[in-house]
Amino acid sequence: MITPQNIFRHELIGLQVKVHKSSHNGFVGIQGKVVDETKNTITVDVDGAEKVVPKDVSTFHFKLPDGEIVEIDGRIIVSRPEDRIKKKFRKYW
Repeated sequence: MITPQNIFRHELIGLQVKVHKSSHNGFVGIQGKVVDETKNTITVDVDGAEKVVPKDVSTFHFKLPDGEIVEIDGRIIVSRPEDRIKKKFRKYW
């Protein structure tokens, strides 16, 4: 089960996401379902169109399956998804 405390160690693909802040104003407000993730980007399906958002300059709001919203600074999750489970995270919340 995904919780705010362990979201870093879970798959982000399939979660609803909204770009809350970004250094590039064109990314702010993009929201939809995460369809792909690479080391440096998250691909979001926005009404059938895919938008690629860089992780390191953005802050995301992820909606967990139980409806809870979690804010994550993209710099925290810059790594390959398969490497995040091995990573040690400082207490972020």
